[in-house]
Amino acid sequence: MKIAVTYENGNVFQHFGRTESFKIYEIKDGEILNTEVIGNNGIGHEALAGYLRSLGVDLLICGGMGQGAKNALAEAGVAVCSGAQGDADDAVRSFLKGELVSEDVNCDHHEHHQEEESCCANEECDPAQCGGCAGCGPQIIMEGPNAGKTVRVHYRGTFDDGTQFDSSYDRNEPLEFVCGAGMMIRGFDEAVLHMAQGESLDVHLMPEQAYGPYDPTAVFTMPISALPGSENLEANQKVYLQTPQGYPIPVLVKEKTDTEITFDANHEMAGKKLNFHIELVEIL
Repeated sequence: MKIAVTYENGNVFQHFGRTESFKIYEIKDGEILNTEVIGNNGIGHEALAGYLRSLGVDLLICGGMGQGAKNALAEAGVAVCSGAQGDADDAVRSFLKGELVSEDVNCDHHEHHQEEESCCANEECDPAQCGGCAGCGPQIIMEGPNAGKTVRVHYRGTFDDGTQFDSSYDRNEPLEFVCGAGMMIRGFDEAVLHMAQGESLDVHLMPEQAYGPYDPTAVFTMPISALPGSENLEANQKVYLQTPQGYPIPVLVKEKTDTEITFDANHEMAGKKLNFHIELVEIL
């Protein structure tokens, strides 16, 4: 098995379409045998999918990417684990342990961010007006004063009992995204759409505005005999299953008996009410 990681200075580079290097890991029996850092061969966006496939890459670990690139990788037979951050070697080791969960995001946290479409090299393309073509700028799907604008916000996220689940203040780094492009969970995006620079706002989001209601049909049971290696799994362990097309699906081990194992494919925030304190730091 070969794993490629978008790579820069030892870390997972956060924008697949703009990465200049990949670190390639050769894996055997769950262990890293060899690694090699290579360039992007002077290409970008969807063309990178064919390049990775030509190298024999089975899985890409990255920060985030646009839908066009995701489609191209799927067609090339390269599975994707997105939302990774930090040290590239640690990300691969976490994946091999079943601890790296693909969040389908492009930032360094997951509680509110959805996905990004990469900008293209067409100088005449206006990202604020782009229709979302493959490899082009983000499609603006909401209306408001900040729609299509790149913004930087600080935020703190808590549950109804006051427990904090995420905070950009703790990282001392504002979150940057294109407002109204669907990069965020809907309630977060809608709140920032109408904020003025320097304004702070508190919002309470129902599940339908965040990660959706909990879906009981996403919980399923399989015979342990049908899933080699599952006999070693434990309850509450995060692991990956693979679709027939080769896509990794993050799941939680919900229950396990001597003969069966039950998985939960719901997002860990599904069904939860979320509270955000949001501060619009800058409109770029």
